[in-house]
Amino acid sequence: MGEIADDLCSLLYQKAQELGVTIEALEIMPDHVHLFNESDPTEAPQHLANQFKGFTSRLLRKKYPQLRSRLPSLWSRSYYVGTVGFVCEETVKRYIENQKSS
Repeated sequence: MGEIADDLCSLLYQKAQELGVTIEALEIMPDHVHLFNESDPTEAPQHLANQFKGFTSRLLRKKYPQLRSRLPSLWSRSYYVGTVGFVCEETVKRYIENQKSS
């Protein structure tokens, strides 16, 4: 991983701790992030996604000015949220871990 990806990883764990969220699996890809977390069921998934995206965008773009000039925004407005139910937690973790080798 590069320096920006390393910082992104640290920031995600930092924000997760602030939110009381446990990151179960994380894979940073060149154009997206796979984040599997455990949170209180009363937490709205879109709230968590917005918290992670806003926090990391603000701090990464401050530290790395080239991210401000190359892109109109660091993250797109879209994201996918799913819950573990029909598949087990281990299946989700394995999928995320295998993304780099795909």
